[in-house]
Amino acid sequence: MQQSRFIRHMSRHWQKHVMMLPVLGILLLFNYVPMVGIAVAFEDYLPSEGFFGSPWAGLEWFKYMFTMSSFTSVIWNTLFISLLKIVTLETASVIFALMLNELRLQRTRSVIQGAAIFPNFLSWVVCAGILKDVVAQEGILNQLIGALTGRNISFLTDPGWFRVLLVASNIWKDAGYNAVIIIAALAGIDPALYEAASIDGAGRFQKMRHITLPGISQIVAMLTILALGGVMNGGFDQIFNLYNATVRSSSEIIDTYVYRKGINSGMYSLGTAVGLFKSAVGTALLIASHKAAMKYAGYRIF
Repeated sequence: MQQSRFIRHMSRHWQKHVMMLPVLGILLLFNYVPMVGIAVAFEDYLPSEGFFGSPWAGLEWFKYMFTMSSFTSVIWNTLFISLLKIVTLETASVIFALMLNELRLQRTRSVIQGAAIFPNFLSWVVCAGILKDVVAQEGILNQLIGALTGRNISFLTDPGWFRVLLVASNIWKDAGYNAVIIIAALAGIDPALYEAASIDGAGRFQKMRHITLPGISQIVAMLTILALGGVMNGGFDQIFNLYNATVRSSSEIIDTYVYRKGINSGMYSLGTAVGLFKSAVGTALLIASHKAAMKYAGYRIF
């Protein structure tokens, strides 16, 4: 029965499946074929010997990875920075979307929304160059801070302030884009609910609490799920283009660690083992966050 149903489906929609073949081919070529390189994590990899000629090491690199004192701080930095950026970004995105939604002048709303979303289309290379000029010792931000307080802040060299810079720049770059998605969800809320609440005497904040926030809870859950799936990434592009040796203790994440150890130091097997560990933990977090969203927000992606 199932086989005949499958044959009927293919005979009706074979054109669509043929159109998918190039995409599947690209996906296979660039996402699955390179996974042969995972073998490096289980070998004493030698570039001259290749994947299949290097001596087998088993789980030795994973054992070595967990005995390194620096690896614990790298894991902590990655989780702390990622979770801090997720919480602040989601909060800022919701607040900004609600503020935009309250604007009645369409032209003003469009200008503010366009200005807020523009940084999302810039690469972190460009954004890092702008930020370094703005927060430099003689930058416009420190000139303003100096005029108000009489002192400057070393955003790029002070470990504590560098984390503040990471969080603030992440909000600046991505909050506008997330807010647009949330505003689209706001447009789908039935206006009759607000009218009924007004008749019952509900104020603006009561409407926001009992209608608006529940109405966007699913889209916020989706954004959070997608963000938690990459919690082990930490934002390599951002940190790599901003950090330096003076703030490495508070900003070294897994990806920058893999770059330094695996590429700069030539420890390819260690770098691959760390990257594989990161991917496994990220997958587990994605599954866990998806189940949590299904249970508490009634939302599912797949």
